[in-house]
Amino acid sequence: MAIRQRAVALEDKEERRGALLDAAEALFLEQPGRMASVEEVARAAGVAKGTVYLYFPSKEEMLLALHERHTALFFAALIRRLESRRPAGFDEIWATTRENLVRRPGYLALSSRCFGLMDRDIPLEAAVAFKIRVGEALARAGARLERHFPALGRGGGVTLLQHSYGLIVGLWQLVHPNERFGAAMDRAELAMFKRDYERELESALRALWNGTLGTARAPRRAPR
Repeated sequence: MAIRQRAVALEDKEERRGALLDAAEALFLEQPGRMASVEEVARAAGVAKGTVYLYFPSKEEMLLALHERHTALFFAALIRRLESRRPAGFDEIWATTRENLVRRPGYLALSSRCFGLMDRDIPLEAAVAFKIRVGEALARAGARLERHFPALGRGGGVTLLQHSYGLIVGLWQLVHPNERFGAAMDRAELAMFKRDYERELESALRALWNGTLGTARAPRRAPR
């Protein structure tokens, strides 16, 4: 992957940064179970190892930047849909989530990996800055969600999106480890752990949304 050797203008720097993330993503998709080294990413991008460090202090922060790029693309797609004048029900939001998050190669594996990295290997300042930027996107999406579902009330959109994301990642983590067991999963004693992730996720999310929206609409009982 050839990258221009001199990056002077801001556009050139963003192009080079994007190309480095492209290289890191390609390597991650090849071997999701391991973290490519800075040297491997540099080789794949066609630059010197030192160039990578100009943009990313460590391989862990580079992976976090890749995860943030995935997340930004998802929120951009979700916000575009929510800003449309067409009504958006669960089915429309699920379709956007499925295409831009659930089915995006590497998204969930990287998301799960980054949770651990932020606890151990990402400097606190960088982790907090990441959370702030994601929180800003979450707030924008949540506010727009409330326009389609007024019963959520102020702040309810953010809460519902947070609960949904927790369910998406948590269920993936529950199902994904079963892949390493291979044919052993065919044993009758393990049948309960064999799940169709996407189908189960849609059902669980639909129940969450129906329950949340139903509770939000229900009148409160007067205290006795």
